[in-house]
Amino acid sequence: MTPAFEALQKELKRLPGVGYRSAERMAIHLLLEKPESAKRLSDAILSASERVRSCSTCGNVCEEELCAICEDVRREESGSLCVVEHVSDLMAIEKSGAYRGRYHVLHGKLSPINGVGPDNLNMSGLAARIEAESVTEVILALPNDVEGEATCHYLTELVESDSVEVSRIGFGLPSGASVLYADSGTLKSALDARQRY
Repeated sequence: MTPAFEALQKELKRLPGVGYRSAERMAIHLLLEKPESAKRLSDAILSASERVRSCSTCGNVCEEELCAICEDVRREESGSLCVVEHVSDLMAIEKSGAYRGRYHVLHGKLSPINGVGPDNLNMSGLAARIEAESVTEVILALPNDVEGEATCHYLTELVESDSVEVSRIGFGLPSGASVLYADSGTLKSALDARQRY
């Protein structure tokens, strides 16, 4: 392969979820099979990198000072604030239509082993938001792993107030999944989060 091809493949491989073979297929597609799409892709990336930024209130993606969710005054009526790890988590919850409140994106989770502390995350404005926005419930929608649990514990202490309820999303089997194929951690979470039928 040529040095330019290998450089492109290497950069594509750095993207989340892209392995060596996928990066190779993408590079071939962009350079040989559909070369006109390479220009459109590069223009879209350049345009987005110049215009898209983090919402100054919640950390979601936006092109103005505030994202569309923070500008929607109807969302304040719920009194809830859902804390998520990444913008992609916010997008997944939004697509479900199950939640119509406000969000706070941390852009990661606590991981002392990897050198990620509270100062490396979007935590500084959380306590101020809770007070200023009359939040009555903080929903922790963080991963069910060691770092996620540590982050939840830290946030619970940060939020600690008689007027604010802290809750955690439930974990368990996905819809349509079989108990037979679930790992023991998932089964434990599913049993712990059971509800009256």
